[in-house]
Amino acid sequence: MAKVKCAIIGSGNIGTDLMYKLLRSETLEPTAMIGIDRDSKGLALAKEHGLKPIYTSIEGFQEEPELADIVFEATSAKAHQSNAPILKAMGKRAIDLTPAAIGPFFVPAVQEDANSVVELDNVNMVTCGGQATIPMIKAVSDVVGVDYAEIVASISSKSAGIGTRQNIDEFTVTTARAIEQVANVKEGKAIIILNPADPPVLMRNTIHMQLSEDADTHTENILASIEETLKKVQAYVPGYRFKADPVIQGKIVTVSVEVEGNGDFLPTYSGNLDIITSAAVKTGELMADHMMVKEY
Repeated sequence: MAKVKCAIIGSGNIGTDLMYKLLRSETLEPTAMIGIDRDSKGLALAKEHGLKPIYTSIEGFQEEPELADIVFEATSAKAHQSNAPILKAMGKRAIDLTPAAIGPFFVPAVQEDANSVVELDNVNMVTCGGQATIPMIKAVSDVVGVDYAEIVASISSKSAGIGTRQNIDEFTVTTARAIEQVANVKEGKAIIILNPADPPVLMRNTIHMQLSEDADTHTENILASIEETLKKVQAYVPGYRFKADPVIQGKIVTVSVEVEGNGDFLPTYSGNLDIITSAAVKTGELMADHMMVKEY
């Protein structure tokens, strides 16, 4: 079966974890990893797995545009702001794993039936915290209005690479915006914690929601919606699960989820990598399916 060629910009933790997942895809073929550090472990691993390592950043990709039709950006928000117009001029589709938010937000578990994503030339995957929490918030807002949603995403410090650390401010702003826009919430807030615990702990996300009305008459429907959404996320992130039973009291709903990683690159405590790279692959496969149908 023919596959759509794709490239990864960024050879850090996220880009390398993404590579392993792309190598298992039935519709996407990773052909190149683009970076700037010749000593990068990610670029060395990419070469071992048959991808072409490019050491001259996006300029090197411009010299060989035939390498990929879809490009995954796994660097930093600042880098994508520079790369996005170049990729667009090249006619490439960008799936952005940084908080740059140049393209519209996309959360597969929430927007899985949104055909519009397949026609976009730039899609933003929000953040790891956004991918982990927005589905649960949307599950509640589908049942009853949510006036305010606040999420706290705690990830292992060891799993946070340079790009993640550079993007802390962008993380909070982009996640809050996506909560409001994708989950249909009047006001959103996001907090990220880099947990230095040793041994490292799994990614944990606590979601507090204030409803527009008392939840008593909606409890059963809220719980059913949350359970259904859990299964949707687990379809592409098996390690996604409740940390504790959801709590509903009056107008307040609290949901706690944790994410155990697949251990593709970093150990399983790095669920923050899995949640966003798995969502990005799912998005890329939606695009690839559409592109192959158009060809035939």
